[in-house]
Amino acid sequence: MSERTASSETVLLRGGEVHSPADPFATAMVVEHGQIAWVGSEGAADAFADGVDEVIDLEGALVTPAFTDAHVHTTSTGLALTGLDLSAAPSLEAALVLVREFAAARPADRVLLGHGWDAARWPGGRPPTRAELDEATGGRPLYLSRIDVHSAVVTTALLDLVPGADRFDDGPLTRDAHHAVRATALGAITPAQRTEAQRAALARAASLGIGSVHECAGPEISSEDDFTGLLRLAAEEPGPRVVGYWAERDVAKAQALGAVGAAGDLFVDGALGSHTACLHEPYADAPHTGTAYLDADAVAAHVVACTEAGLQAGFHAIGDAAVTSVVDGVRAAAQKVGLPRVRAARHRVEHAEMLTPDAVAAFAELGLTASVQPAFDALWGGEEGMYAQRLGAERARALNPFAALLRAGVPLAFGSDSPVTPLDPWGTVRAAAFHRTPEHRVSVRAAFTAHTRGGWRAVGRDDAGVLVPGAPADYAVWRTGELVVQAPDDRVARWSTDPRSGTPGLPDLSPGTDLPVCLRTVVAGRTVFVRPGE
Repeated sequence: MSERTASSETVLLRGGEVHSPADPFATAMVVEHGQIAWVGSEGAADAFADGVDEVIDLEGALVTPAFTDAHVHTTSTGLALTGLDLSAAPSLEAALVLVREFAAARPADRVLLGHGWDAARWPGGRPPTRAELDEATGGRPLYLSRIDVHSAVVTTALLDLVPGADRFDDGPLTRDAHHAVRATALGAITPAQRTEAQRAALARAASLGIGSVHECAGPEISSEDDFTGLLRLAAEEPGPRVVGYWAERDVAKAQALGAVGAAGDLFVDGALGSHTACLHEPYADAPHTGTAYLDADAVAAHVVACTEAGLQAGFHAIGDAAVTSVVDGVRAAAQKVGLPRVRAARHRVEHAEMLTPDAVAAFAELGLTASVQPAFDALWGGEEGMYAQRLGAERARALNPFAALLRAGVPLAFGSDSPVTPLDPWGTVRAAAFHRTPEHRVSVRAAFTAHTRGGWRAVGRDDAGVLVPGAPADYAVWRTGELVVQAPDDRVARWSTDPRSGTPGLPDLSPGTDLPVCLRTVVAGRTVFVRPGE
C-alpha cells in the first residue's frame, strides 16, 4: 500500500449524520492524527469544540467511511477519461463518427487510444472493420479496446508497428494478438501522458468518495514503469491510497515492485463478452468453451509460492471451468502447506462470476476473498443482456450470486474493474442491492460494507473501513436525502429495518432515485477533495 502521511490536525465534524456502528445515532466525529478519535452525539461534541484545530459544520450532511474500489486499472481509467470513450456510442455509425472527430482533434498523438465499444449493444451487433477504422483515422495508428478489455480492434497503421502482425486476422483481436497490439499502443504513451492519466483517474476517484483503490497491474496489462510510477505518485501527492497487485507468477518480481500480492488479473481465463471466459459447456452463441490460460496445477504452484513468501495470490477467473481450476488448485496448495496458512493469506479471486454452489462452499472453506463487480450485472445481466446472449438465459441467471456468497461467509470486496465499468461506488452498491436476478440481491448495508470495509479486509486490515475510534480517518461527506435501512426483500426480518433497531441508516438507493453527491473526501485525516462551491 502506498505510504500515507497522516495529518497532525485535530478536526471536529458536527451537525450531520455519522455512519458508525459505535453509535448508530451519532451526529459528530473527532479526527486526530489521521485517526478517528471519537464519535457521538451533538451535545457531547461541545466538550471538544475548544480543543480542536478546525470545526466543520456538516449542515445535515452524511459522513461515511470512504469507499475502497477493489479492482481498478488506474492508467487505463485515466486514458479513458482523457481520451476516446465509446461506452455511450449507441451504434457502429456513431462510434465511427466519434473516432473521426477524436483523430481530427489529436493531430500530434503518435497512437490514438480509445476504449469502451460494445458491439453486443449495437444494432447489427458487429464491431468496426479495420478498413472502416483506417478511413476514420486517415490511416493513423489506433487501438480501441472492447469494454471488457479482453479484445480490441485496431488500424493497419498500428499493426505495421507490431512485429509479426501480418498474420493477425481482420476483426477483434484476442489473446496473444491482443496483448501484442496493446503493448505497442501503450508503449507509445510518454511518461508525462501516463502521469497525467494517473492523476486524472485518482482525482476522479477522490471526487466520488473513494479513499483507496486496488491497482490490478501486470505485464500483460500495463508495465513495470507504469506500476511503480503509480505507487510513487500516490505516495507523493494527496489523493486516494493505492494498493498495488502485480499479476505475474514471479513472486520475487511482485515483491521487488512493491506489490502486496502476485495477484489481480493473473488470468486463468478471459471474458464472456469476448468469448474467452473458460466454460464447462460451450457458449450459446459460439461452438467452443473459451480459453484457459492456467490449469489447476499452475494455480496450486502459485498459491504455494505466494503463501510461503507471505504474499497474497490472486486470479482472474470468470467462467465456471476457470473457477473450478482455481478451487482445485487452491485446495491442492492447502494440502501441501496447510489449510490454516492458506486461509490466513486471504488469497483472492477477481470477478468470480460463474459460481456453482460447490464453488461457493469451497471459497468459504479456503478463505478466498471474492473481489467482484456488481455493475457487471447492471450492464450485462437480465433476460436480454449480453450474459444471456453468450450463455442462454438459464446459465445467465446463475451469475454473480452475491447473496449466496454472503450466506456462506465468503468475504466480498466490491470494485469496478474501471475502465470496464466506471468508478461509481454508490451505483455499485445499488447494483448489488437491486441485482437483476432477485435471489442474488443483498441488503444495501451488506453491499455498502463490501465496498468499504470489504476492500480493507481483502488486504488483511480488519481495523479500517469503518468509523470507530482507532480506525484510519478515511471518510467522505455526502449530500443526500433521507436515510433508510433497505433490505432486498421480505425475507429480511422486519425489526432490522426499523429505526429503533439501532441499525445506522444509509441513503435510499432505489432505482430512479438520485445518488448521493460527494462534498468532501479525506484520507488519513488529509482532505483530498472538496466539491467546488462547498
